[in-house]
Amino acid sequence: MPVFENRLTSDLLIKALAVTALLVMPDVAFAHNEAGVAGGLMSGFLHPLLGWDHIVAMVAVGLWGAFLGAPAIWILPIVFPLVMVVGGVLGIIGVPVPFVETGIALSAVVLGLLVAAASRPPIWFAAIVVGAFAIFHGHAHGTELPGASNPIAYAVGFVVATGLLHLSGIALGLLTRWPAGQWVVRAGGLVIAAVGLAFLSHVV
Repeated sequence: MPVFENRLTSDLLIKALAVTALLVMPDVAFAHNEAGVAGGLMSGFLHPLLGWDHIVAMVAVGLWGAFLGAPAIWILPIVFPLVMVVGGVLGIIGVPVPFVETGIALSAVVLGLLVAAASRPPIWFAAIVVGAFAIFHGHAHGTELPGASNPIAYAVGFVVATGLLHLSGIALGLLTRWPAGQWVVRAGGLVIAAVGLAFLSHVV
């Protein structure tokens, strides 16, 4: 069974990377013809990567999913970007979401602590927690999108970046297969929570 699970997890990661590559390729192919597409893609891709509050929260989603195991290992990283798109649409059309920056910082704190505590709630509860925080992250991205040189490329860029951050969290979370690795992952959760607290102190 462990061998089968290892192969299943590896297959999932490979497929996820393949999908990511397919999403990126069309925009890269036309980058030399349309500066707007290239600019929009890179702006969207870099937006989640330029804020540590975004980075640690998205990595935490992958970490928590890996800690919970199947099916959470792939459900949580799917729920987050899907709901994030909803938050993004709210930001695009100008629907206000209160305390966006606070919600983003809290997402790192809460998700980090859940990883550190090795919390194993029902999958539906984990999905609700992840989805609720995704609204704040998506709204932050969405408010930036109307000014992008190519909104569609921008949206593709930030979704791809989010997926890659989730995958990095999953990859690190695979250490939980070993007892010592579980402590490493839980320590990572504490670091994520600490980063979230640092950002929270600046927004409240």
